[in-house]
Amino acid sequence: MTSAVRTLAVALLAAFAVAAQSIPSTPMNTIAERYVKLVLAVGQHDADYVDAFYGPAEWKTDAERRKLPLRDIDAAADRLIADIPTLTGAERRDELAGLRRDYLKRQLEALRTRVKMLEGATLTFDQESQALYDAVAPTHPESYFAGMLKELDRLLPGDAPLVDRYDAFRQKFIIPPNRLARVFDRAIAECRTRTLPHVQLPANESFTVEYVTNKPWSGYNWYQGNYRSLIQVNTDLPIYIDRAIDLACHEGYPGHHVYNALLEKHLVRDRGWVEFTVYPLFSPQSLIAEGTANYGIEVAFPGNERAAFERDVLYPAAGLDPSQAGAYARVQTLVDRLAYAGNEAARTYLNGTADRKQATVWLSRYAMMSPVRAEQRTRFFDTYRSYVINYNLGKDLVKQYVESRGGVATQPAKRWEEFVRLLASPRLPSGVR
Repeated sequence: MTSAVRTLAVALLAAFAVAAQSIPSTPMNTIAERYVKLVLAVGQHDADYVDAFYGPAEWKTDAERRKLPLRDIDAAADRLIADIPTLTGAERRDELAGLRRDYLKRQLEALRTRVKMLEGATLTFDQESQALYDAVAPTHPESYFAGMLKELDRLLPGDAPLVDRYDAFRQKFIIPPNRLARVFDRAIAECRTRTLPHVQLPANESFTVEYVTNKPWSGYNWYQGNYRSLIQVNTDLPIYIDRAIDLACHEGYPGHHVYNALLEKHLVRDRGWVEFTVYPLFSPQSLIAEGTANYGIEVAFPGNERAAFERDVLYPAAGLDPSQAGAYARVQTLVDRLAYAGNEAARTYLNGTADRKQATVWLSRYAMMSPVRAEQRTRFFDTYRSYVINYNLGKDLVKQYVESRGGVATQPAKRWEEFVRLLASPRLPSGVR
């Protein structure tokens, strides 16, 4: 442990201890503590399960020492669900208190599902996504994507397979490696500038960016607590100009970094809800986290504002031709509409009706992924399985929820208001449908 990390850990523990002194011991707070410890216990069997934890360090140490068997974790989670008390009279007047109970119950049910999977249980793609993420993505046949592919074919004429024409077209929009940090820094700064007028963040919030290799994902936010994040960008494959805003918004502002900071401020520190010091990746919380992170791009850059910023700022920073920005944006808009093709590839692959080669071919044909990128995506399926629904279905559900409450494109202030309210709440996916 470096001195900087040690200093941060001491500061986090001190802050948590001070806050805990003013938090009353209630049945729900006891339930929450038991929940956190069970999540940490599952993490001893599944290295990917605990995405973030910034609660008392001794809880993690105790989980490592005890290493509870999976059957004992499952039994304890079952008892804990039964122990969740009903709302008191005072709590009935607090919407978040009701959401808290629903959240803990559903998170524990998902935990039990993950434990059963670790024990060898087999679920279909849809059964798994419902049990883990509280949602099932729609099924789309090949015909669903046909019209979009025809339109893309018109934009990219030629005799070669469409995916090859698309890949050749994109070569002009790769960010040179020696300009990558410069472009990302400009994108992050703009995303933050657009977010801060609408979101009251703690004064000491910050994040660090690292460039890494040999990962199954393109970007990742590792939340550290104390309003800090480590954001990693995978450079295994070429990074295209549109990914700068995608990753800066999704991983940073107003995406994962803002989401986690608001949960820490409003739920952990202000209310003493310790359950939000831990984030189990394979849980309903992930659909809200990924859905808000993807929809946040549209909130921060409404209408044509993203295309204009990329053309005027990011293209010159990357040394790319700004005159081509409009053409690239039109193509990418169409390709983005093919997002659900990735779900279909994952569904057939994980259900065993398609092997890796067949899934890779599908991704190339219907999701416009090069063979190399498609193969990388199947490795994502291997590790994260039905998690893929959280990106596209999550975005659609969040968008629908915000707009149903008046946060439409013509009311940007209301859209930000409803979006931020969702970020700072324990609302479940079933609660945004």
